[in-house]
Amino acid sequence: MIQVKVCGITSLEDAEAAIAAGADALGFNFVASSLRVLESDAAAEISRAVVGRVVRVGVFQDAGAAAIAAHVNRVGLDVVQLHGEESPAFVAELPFPVIKVLPGDAEGIAQAAAYPKVDLLLDHPSGGGSGSTWDYAAARALVAAGRRIWVAGGLNADNVADAVRAARPHGVDASSGLESAAGKKDATQVRAFVANARDAVAAPTRPSASGYFGRFGGRFAPETLMPAVTELSEAYEVLREDPQFLAELESQRATYAGRPTPLYHAARLSEELGCKVYLKREDLAHTGAHKINNAIGQALIAKRMGKQRVIAETGAGQHGVATATVCARYGLDCEVYMGEEDTRRQALNVFRMELLGAKVHPVTSGSGTLKDAMNEALRDWSTNVRDTYYLIGSTAGMHPYPLLVRDLQSVIGREAREQILAVEGRLPDWLIACVGGGSNAMGLFHPFYADSGVKMLGVEAGGEGVDQGAHGASLSAGSPGVLHGSYSYVLQDDAGQIFPAHSISAGLDYPGVGPEHSFYKESGRAEYVPATDAEALDAFVYLSRIEGITPAFETSHAVAALRQRARDWSPETVVILGLSGRGDKDVAQARELLQGKL
Repeated sequence: MIQVKVCGITSLEDAEAAIAAGADALGFNFVASSLRVLESDAAAEISRAVVGRVVRVGVFQDAGAAAIAAHVNRVGLDVVQLHGEESPAFVAELPFPVIKVLPGDAEGIAQAAAYPKVDLLLDHPSGGGSGSTWDYAAARALVAAGRRIWVAGGLNADNVADAVRAARPHGVDASSGLESAAGKKDATQVRAFVANARDAVAAPTRPSASGYFGRFGGRFAPETLMPAVTELSEAYEVLREDPQFLAELESQRATYAGRPTPLYHAARLSEELGCKVYLKREDLAHTGAHKINNAIGQALIAKRMGKQRVIAETGAGQHGVATATVCARYGLDCEVYMGEEDTRRQALNVFRMELLGAKVHPVTSGSGTLKDAMNEALRDWSTNVRDTYYLIGSTAGMHPYPLLVRDLQSVIGREAREQILAVEGRLPDWLIACVGGGSNAMGLFHPFYADSGVKMLGVEAGGEGVDQGAHGASLSAGSPGVLHGSYSYVLQDDAGQIFPAHSISAGLDYPGVGPEHSFYKESGRAEYVPATDAEALDAFVYLSRIEGITPAFETSHAVAALRQRARDWSPETVVILGLSGRGDKDVAQARELLQGKL
């Protein structure tokens, strides 16, 4: 959640109004020339009344260290904010948390490196109190470099949302823009300022009524499927708020799927890479991957909708296994479509599905991979809508599936958020996860969406290299188009014909991606990069040997990207990597590929 500071507080009434509005910090100004200067006794009285409810920030300009310390002790300040020409050496000597104010331009960027361990507040380049906003390029550059940045200068309730979207800061700060008179806050403006700042980074918990996240998503369904899709949408709208459904889902996650999964501190990996790495162990969930989270929820929906027959598509086979598992658990008939190429690569999972009672249909059309399996599943659903439930395994497809699957997989990120706070006392700096259709990554990313200081890296299938053409990197090298019922980034030619995807990983071998990931990409909330087959195979061996954990080929892509990025991180950088599944299913294929190279 973005931090909101209301500065220039001169009365307890204004302080209480700001806290009631949801402000995270209050600023007390001790600069003699300011219209909002506050004597230390008055500040102390306000401070005592709000202690424990808000962060108290003292604003100073070229004050001596002794004077600052006296105010900190007298008033009870939590943070000091420095607006003058305070030197890096001076700032480093202060025994208090510091926010250093710099101009929001190239000069500010140049000075930032001299203050490496403090928050930076970028103000209007012409100086504070200008009453106008500014170009946030400097703020974006420093945020991208990993600095924790606040922005100020001309902010008010009307423009703060635009500033947040443009600068993507840790926090925002306003004073005069929230006043009815100098030193007197307007409670209505303060409430609107806080709310608009929050809304600017609030996770898109729901797409639009027609299923769009920004310009991505929608429901491009054939006429024969519209009744079934509409029926599912209406059912889910009720069930996602139904206490009994949610209670059963939570119970089944705990007693059947084995949640919560651990957040494991990979100590040897951390030492090797020079940063703190935690693995969210979805490989320890029942069936060996995150897919069970979604399968349980949708199976419960199918039961409540009275659908006895369940169909699914699968690539790596993990979603197929999870679907077959829950159908066995709840007494539902199960049929799974799987590309013929994937049945060869994932023969073990084919047997597991059949063992669980599912009928597996090898798909020979096209490239015989995940895209073609989904095509056949949609054809089946079109002709059997009355008694059939289509259990999609990713955040792709037509509305409501991207929302539904995202909601069911978000248990990953909710648990990880609680777990990392318990062990580190703070949120991570980075989240990393592999991205095919995108359910594993979205499940981890979504609960952190509003935490602007948490950066997100999605890792796609680079195949033989995106420059070679044989890959599955839709976000890295594709363009917006329609595939399987939604508008998103896809691999296509100029005429909109879909290219075949390629990956060592059957689960990432898909020429599209969920629409919410496309929204994250274009809004700048997440970054997406490819990892090649060779890099993933190397990471498969690497994690096995350094942590005794053999990851799925899908997860291996994320591990490969982690190894690359860690070169630029410090020992204090905290990373959560979504370990989406275990590598048992890939061992036979890896053995062939490695050919004695171990």
